Amino acid sequence: MVYTPRSARRGALFAGSVAVLGLLTACGNGQTVHSSPPMTSSGTAAPATGDSSAPAPSDTATTSSPVPSAPTGAPSTAPTRATATSGGGTTAAASTRCHTSELRASVGRNDPGAGQENFPVVLTNTSGRTCTVRGFPGAAFVNASGGQLGPNPGRESGSSTTVTLKPGQSAWAGLTFSNPGVSGAKTAKPAALLITPPDERDHLKVTWTGGEVPVSGNSSAVFLTVFSPGTAP
Repeated sequence: MVYTPRSARRGALFAGSVAVLGLLTACGNGQTVHSSPPMTSSGTAAPATGDSSAPAPSDTATTSSPVPSAPTGAPSTAPTRATATSGGGTTAAASTRCHTSELRASVGRNDPGAGQENFPVVLTNTSGRTCTVRGFPGAAFVNASGGQLGPNPGRESGSSTTVTLKPGQSAWAGLTFSNPGVSGAKTAKPAALLITPPDERDHLKVTWTGGEVPVSGNSSAVFLTVFSPGTAP
């Protein structure tokens, strides 16, 4: 048995405490929100933290609660591509982040494959300024009464990039789940999909036309990917 002097043990304990304090400080600085304490959960009306441009799908969204009118000046036709940049510090993200009231949400056409259903969740900048999105959206399926169907979607692994959206440009995130006919999961037919932009608290509501979705049982998980430029892969 190797004896460790008491002074060495006290030094190790102090160093460990400093490391833990540093980790807590780093976690607390990783997010920006409007005016409430930071949250990292996704789902119904919760902020989504983290991190294009054929014509957007025709199904538009409405905000769940009154929000300021989006600034005017958006071009009549969307540019062909948005800009994605890696990095981008928290300060830059806070100053240029797209707010819910400046965005329109839509869900693109399903692109099924290998027993998976794959839908692009699209956010389009309807404001007159350039803004950014980064990371994952929050999302939740709801019935006609507004009740949530199934658990909050999970998150696929992937590196976030800051997607810069000029007026009229879009970014998309993937929403994917196993085909219920293959997986045998219990299903429900949602009335709408609630979408929360990254680092925002207000969500957008899009009519769901994608049919049955898994809500419980085997392989019932729904997953989201990080935002990329454009409206589809």
